[in-house]
Amino acid sequence: MILAGSDTTTVTLIWGLSLMLNKPHILKKAQEELDTHIGKDRFVNETDIGKLVYIQAIVKETLRLYPPAPLSAPRELSETCSIGGYDVPKGTRLIINLHKIQRDPKKWPEPSEFKPERFLTTHKDVDVRGQHFELMPFGSGRRSCPGTSFALHMLFLTMSNFLHAFDFSTPSNGLIDLTGTAGLTNIKSTPLEALVSPRLAPELYN
Repeated sequence: MILAGSDTTTVTLIWGLSLMLNKPHILKKAQEELDTHIGKDRFVNETDIGKLVYIQAIVKETLRLYPPAPLSAPRELSETCSIGGYDVPKGTRLIINLHKIQRDPKKWPEPSEFKPERFLTTHKDVDVRGQHFELMPFGSGRRSCPGTSFALHMLFLTMSNFLHAFDFSTPSNGLIDLTGTAGLTNIKSTPLEALVSPRLAPELYN
């Protein structure tokens, strides 16, 4: 459980930062939200998360585009049923392609575009906890990830502190490669290279 929780969280943070580096205006908007609600004399703490709605939207959009486990855990059908017009017999093992579902153009306008604002407007009521089948990076039902709440808490808090404490840029000012790899975990195919500089008071880093 510890291994599953550590690599998926790391992968999501890497994808989120990569997406923002390719769209610096989103990164800037997130930092403006942090400066407004947190200021520059302290780091983000757990009680601040509820106020940082734009950063929550960034995390949700990252999970939509790059679910850490693009194929859900296998299910075995307990009874015969119909799925998408196909009769599936009892005992069949079913693996759900979350990557495909979460980029369905029927549910997501411009499905391959990184647009966190959609979770503040058209999709503001869509959550990631498995209650909306168009977005379920943690699965759904009794087989959903048992660490969903903890994972979201850590993602919001870590992402917020990253963006608040540091300025990020790319070494060549070029676009980050967003190619993924095949596997159980959706790992970025090339390492993320970024230049990092502090943006808060020096004494906070001691």
